[in-house]
Amino acid sequence: MATGVSICSNALLMLGSQTINSFSDSANIDRAKLCSNLYPTVRDDLLRAHPWNCCVKRIQLAPDADSPAFGWSYSFQLPSNCLRILEVTSRDYNIDYKAEGRSILCDEASVDLRYVFKNEDENTWDTSLVNLATLAMAARLAYPITQSASMEQSRMQEFQMALRVAKAVDGQEEPPETLGDERLLAARMGGGW
Repeated sequence: MATGVSICSNALLMLGSQTINSFSDSANIDRAKLCSNLYPTVRDDLLRAHPWNCCVKRIQLAPDADSPAFGWSYSFQLPSNCLRILEVTSRDYNIDYKAEGRSILCDEASVDLRYVFKNEDENTWDTSLVNLATLAMAARLAYPITQSASMEQSRMQEFQMALRVAKAVDGQEEPPETLGDERLLAARMGGGW
């Protein structure tokens, strides 16, 4: 069972350091504080970097009571757990929109949002993502724990290589996306309407 603490503990083990039992572990207070401070940012950056299948949600948004001052007809509040907008549609069609602050502005009265959410339940993560988070924490903790710049660089390279592989594997679980109007493509390739 993966947790933020287990990810940080495994990262510490990779660096030859003692593990922690919690983010407030009094026996290892320095390491626990370090992990407690760094882990949320490392986690959120990692989740935002790619649309991991285990961290994607869909929701229908209702417009805000107040419309934008100018330029767009409607404003929609983003969910509080939204880390990255993936797709904004209305009635299954992509629409023009603008993201400003924690809002989406557009000219449609209702929108469907597909987004990366802040999945804080590491137990629901894919094993590759858990491994990446561990490697990312090891890279981030390397210098503070070992005082070695070469260890930090080595751990960062290991993380970067694993990130490429994990993104490729995660992306292969989805069918390829079609771009554009399929009728137009068929006509250009010699097919009829």
